[in-house]
Amino acid sequence: MRIFISGPYANPDPVVNTRNAILAGDEVAQLGYIPFIPHLNIQWHMVCPHNPDFWYEYDLKWLDICDMILRLPGESFGADREVEYAISKKKKVFYDIRKIPRISRKKKT
Repeated sequence: MRIFISGPYANPDPVVNTRNAILAGDEVAQLGYIPFIPHLNIQWHMVCPHNPDFWYEYDLKWLDICDMILRLPGESFGADREVEYAISKKKKVFYDIRKIPRISRKKKT
């Protein structure tokens, strides 16, 4: 199952926020999920900058194929918009990573 990692990007610091999103994504991966971390687009943006609307629309297209969303703490218009969009699409929203159940992996025999 895919989890979209949503949280502040620009405020207060894109690098710190990207680090926080990566750490959350890694924790989600350890639970057995496939995280999508839109903050990683910072690398793409450094090479080929786009306006914020491009990134919002791009991220929502990824959110469409994710099964759920994890909203990280912090004030963010974009992350709030992503949560609203996820709710409108009937996707499960988590606000606490500790509430996300671990996926049990069946061992191959």
